[in-house]
Amino acid sequence: MSETTYNVIAPEHGLPVKAWTKGVPLEDAARQQLLNAAQLPFVFKWIAAMPDVHWGIGATVGSVIPTKGAIIPAAVGVDIGCGMMAVQTSLNARDLPDSLKGIRTAIETAVPHGRTNHGGAGDRGAWGDIPERNQGVWQAELKVRYDAILAKHPKLDRGNHANHLGTLGTGNHFIEICLDEAETVWFMLHSGSRGVGNRMGTYFIDLARKDMKRFFINLPDVDLAYFPERTEHFDDYVEAVEWAQDYARWNRHLMMEQVVASVRNSGGVPAFTAEVQAINCHHNYVARESHYGENVLVTRKGAVRAREGDMGIIPGSMGARSYIVRGKGNPESFCSCSHGAGRAMSRNEAKRRFTVEDHVRMTEGIECRKDEDVIDETPAAYKPIDAVMAAQADLVEIVHTLRQVVCVKG
Repeated sequence: MSETTYNVIAPEHGLPVKAWTKGVPLEDAARQQLLNAAQLPFVFKWIAAMPDVHWGIGATVGSVIPTKGAIIPAAVGVDIGCGMMAVQTSLNARDLPDSLKGIRTAIETAVPHGRTNHGGAGDRGAWGDIPERNQGVWQAELKVRYDAILAKHPKLDRGNHANHLGTLGTGNHFIEICLDEAETVWFMLHSGSRGVGNRMGTYFIDLARKDMKRFFINLPDVDLAYFPERTEHFDDYVEAVEWAQDYARWNRHLMMEQVVASVRNSGGVPAFTAEVQAINCHHNYVARESHYGENVLVTRKGAVRAREGDMGIIPGSMGARSYIVRGKGNPESFCSCSHGAGRAMSRNEAKRRFTVEDHVRMTEGIECRKDEDVIDETPAAYKPIDAVMAAQADLVEIVHTLRQVVCVKG
């Protein structure tokens, strides 16, 4: 055991959990969730837990669950395809204005973010008039497949699809301007499949629970309801997930175009390019992959694929460092790494524990919101990113270290 880079959690029944949590706390609730999932008969070899692992609704955030013959919708979650995108620009820190408020305002104006009116008419987080570019992507890349999904599952048709494409959302979704170790400027953002992906995730999680009742299948946790392979609901879910993942990737791509254009037009920086290096990776998704000589379904909830040479993004919290990484292809983690720092406490606990003054102190030097509505996202609500990176040194190598100078929160 002392020779491994991970901790092994061995349940009384089921397969083990390999947890890259050395030097990082693992809460009891998350441990139990992992053990519950490890009891399922179709899990392949073991479950891998990343160093940012923490309790999640349905399944553990920071878990990698390989399966054969079945898929667990709640292990993907409701923010299907959520992930990161980053581009390296030709700008240097010296090209940025002394006050970054104008650039932050330009980004906030260009990208709808947050949520008002319960997501209904006039919601600030959706487009009122969808830009021509975004409408074109919806029509050419997404609409036909979406309509085919609706034909089978008409209850999914409740609006908020095209008008969310190229928008940020809420919670821990963000847009940042960062500087790397050479003072090069990067743009980075975090978002997923928005309202339509949430709707698909919620719908199929409920459908899986109903199937379990119909087939009299008892589970250690009702949230581990699954679809067996070669069933109609399995195929429909895979189709919906793949579509939502494509939506999420386009959502990030369009937002990045909007961010780049807004900074260019802000009048605060010289002409620049923003395609030096671009990375766009999911961290809530399922994929068919080959591991240990067998074809399996790998579900990553709050984890990034890190095959040898894969480029990935591991963001810290507001005020903490973020990392551009290259995967080492560690087979024991099913070629995966963490998706961030990971929450150290619930949002409600963060609001109870920290004040606006605490948040202002922890985000000193960063152009961002500093009011009570973002305290649940304050840096101390997350695990220390340095400890998280140290715990997964055998999973990824650090290529760039970034620090934020502008942060726009959903």
